[in-house]
Amino acid sequence: MILILVLLVVGIVLIVKGGDFFVDAASWIAEVSGIPKVIIGATIVSIATTLPELLVSLLAAAQGKVDMAIGNAVGSVTANLGLIMAIGLICIPAIVRRKEYALKSVFMLAGCALVVLCGRTGEVKTYIAVVMLAICALFFVENIINAKKAVKAGEETRPPKPTSKTTAVNVLKLIGGAAGIIIGANLLVNNGSELARLLGVSERIISVTIVAVGTSLPELVTTITAVAKKQSALSVGNIIGANIIDLTLIMPLCSVVSGKNLPVSASVAALDLPISLIVGAIALIPMLIASRFRRWQGFALLAVYIVYLVLTCTWVH
Repeated sequence: MILILVLLVVGIVLIVKGGDFFVDAASWIAEVSGIPKVIIGATIVSIATTLPELLVSLLAAAQGKVDMAIGNAVGSVTANLGLIMAIGLICIPAIVRRKEYALKSVFMLAGCALVVLCGRTGEVKTYIAVVMLAICALFFVENIINAKKAVKAGEETRPPKPTSKTTAVNVLKLIGGAAGIIIGANLLVNNGSELARLLGVSERIISVTIVAVGTSLPELVTTITAVAKKQSALSVGNIIGANIIDLTLIMPLCSVVSGKNLPVSASVAALDLPISLIVGAIALIPMLIASRFRRWQGFALLAVYIVYLVLTCTWVH
């Protein structure tokens, strides 16, 4: 048991740090190749904090561990909102520009509604997966459009001229980061399954708790940093973006990897999927109405998340 827990921690560290290295290197390569910074920021950086969830879910789906694949993706959304955003809102409520969050909020809530629909139908059907991917594509298009609007004419600089040293460092970071993500994902999936077996619980329970929180650590780090700088709106934007990708990209890709419509178990459909929609509604609908996040939302999100964990570990098996 101790060895399994140690390997789980090692897996989380590898996947998080590997993701950091991989994204840093990929961003540098994109920049020196002449891709505009606005495109890099709106695409590569947006995917950055979702790499852990993506790799873990895809690996689980490839191994036929469907509950872990879905549980990690949707559980990460619930952890992002019910734990991480809750902490940010409790510490620093934020006044926001509604128009900056309106479309992204609609995308995220639509993603939550679609995963609930998957629970009702019993699987991630092809037409649902297509709609999910369309929402994900629209999210990236909106990111790029907004990024271009934010950049004044002539602000883009020429790409830096790479030196042999920086090239070598970034190639090593790219390879090392990719290796860290793959090894870490393997450790999380395999040891998560083994821990579930030893504890006599379903893989789903481990995936929506330990694995989901572990792969959400990049969002947690971003939130803590934003709170320290008194810029909680930055962490909110990051969390919403990460959730859209978790909901609309990971599940369709898992279906592709599994080679069939991804089945949704009764326990996942009964609790995990509806909770993601509930916390999404608590987090975003009041903000869309009042143009601000309030402290009570943070407490409400945290309360719902605690109840969810209790139900997960004691009632739903």
